Amino acid sequence: MIKIVVKKILNNNSVISEDINCKEVIVMGKGIGFSKKNGDLIDETKIQKIFVLEDDKKNNQLINLLEDIPEEYFELSQMIIQRASQKLGKDLADSIYLSLTDHLYMSIARYREGLHLKNKLLFEIENFYPDEFRLGLEALNIIESLFSVKMAEDEAAFIAMHIVVSENGDDMEDFYKSTKLVQSILNIVKFFFKVNFNVESFYYQRFLRHLRFFSLRILSGEDQKKLSLKNDLLPLIKDRYVDAYQCTLKIKDFVNNSFNYILDDEEILYLTIHISQVISDIEEEKGKNKF
Repeated sequence: MIKIVVKKILNNNSVISEDINCKEVIVMGKGIGFSKKNGDLIDETKIQKIFVLEDDKKNNQLINLLEDIPEEYFELSQMIIQRASQKLGKDLADSIYLSLTDHLYMSIARYREGLHLKNKLLFEIENFYPDEFRLGLEALNIIESLFSVKMAEDEAAFIAMHIVVSENGDDMEDFYKSTKLVQSILNIVKFFFKVNFNVESFYYQRFLRHLRFFSLRILSGEDQKKLSLKNDLLPLIKDRYVDAYQCTLKIKDFVNNSFNYILDDEEILYLTIHISQVISDIEEEKGKNKF
């Protein structure tokens, strides 16, 4: 069995070591570096996370953070990440340990100076990613109890953004673009039919999930040749759901003009079906409320 040996102590909770292939790794765990010196064995029962040092740029950033940022911010970050991973039932990308810790350190410092940043995507995040937003709100309670800093919901949305990005393996810029694209499409539907969405509706949530993946395909620049699909059902669908189909054509024009992406028949079909179901659900609720 390979023993993990300290090569360099970064702080009480993180050290640099080597893995079985003699590659440098960052080993994190509560008290893992306390009272240790180079060459000492690491107590493997204390290991919580191991980062393999393959990307020099990110590794240097992480090492600098570990050396410069007080340890309690890493402990805070780990608490939030572990809770998010458990409640979402999935592992989060290692990059969140770097991005979230840095963000928390800077945002708490700003709040203590009375500088509160507004999150322009607060509404979208709260409605598009309700599970992650709730985790952000829980994180605010943890921050208040540990750091005596009370933060606004804007900060919960920022934390949720880091979780979503880590879930999907994207970067923050892609997240912003995807979220704004989804909101633009929802606005087209909203103004075409002159309705307000029921964000709790099953059909709305299903439409939202479809739009998230749809937006990622557009932004990824996926090969259009693979998407030039014909669908024999489309003539039937566009005759049955005339208004939804016309709305989809407006979305098609918007996507084409904004991203140079041409929707194929398959995508037009699914968008039309989703839109018709969302609008039918809204109209059905309106009918119920009349009585």
